[in-house]
Amino acid sequence: MPKSQRIEYPGAFYHVINRGRNKENIFHDKSDFQLFLEIIEKSHLKFGCVVHAYCLMDNHYHLLLETPLGNLSQVMHNIGSLYVQKYNRLKGCDGSLFKSRYKAILVDKDSYLLDLSRYIHRNPLSITKKLEDYPWSSYRSYLGLSKTPSWLDKQQTLKILCAEKELMRFVDFVTSDRPQDKQLYEGRKVLPSILGSKCFKNKISKK
Repeated sequence: MPKSQRIEYPGAFYHVINRGRNKENIFHDKSDFQLFLEIIEKSHLKFGCVVHAYCLMDNHYHLLLETPLGNLSQVMHNIGSLYVQKYNRLKGCDGSLFKSRYKAILVDKDSYLLDLSRYIHRNPLSITKKLEDYPWSSYRSYLGLSKTPSWLDKQQTLKILCAEKELMRFVDFVTSDRPQDKQLYEGRKVLPSILGSKCFKNKISKK
């Protein structure tokens, strides 16, 4: 079966997801997580990509990624291939690490940026009660508990909350239970290629 064509254009936003082959771990220790983040930084410097939220779990990762230059395929090929090469060399293995090619959902940032940031940051709730205790997501950077890397943009997300107490609102938004959570990907056996309003989808089809 031929690979589906990626929708790419300057300024596009994506929810990028990938998982380990056979549900196996892709991160085993602190050095693996750090290596992946270092590769994101190199990709940012080389291809100009910007991350608005991320979460690295043991066997999968989520990125809310912006491509100002419209080069998603280059960015993700660089991140994926570099990580697999270095992982295999360090672990003394070979072959594929990921289940398949990454999934990239084109996102209408005006409608879904905030909800996806919440969705991504809440991933560790399956293993921790306090999101701020989980070290491998951007949530701690949003809270000012860890240094914000140059490739992470918090401002667009916080500005949507548009208030003097934007950080407090962000914490409340991420940590409180919301019925809308179930609507984001609920009931979908296959994740959509585009997440957005009808107007957004029409605009993309014209592109």
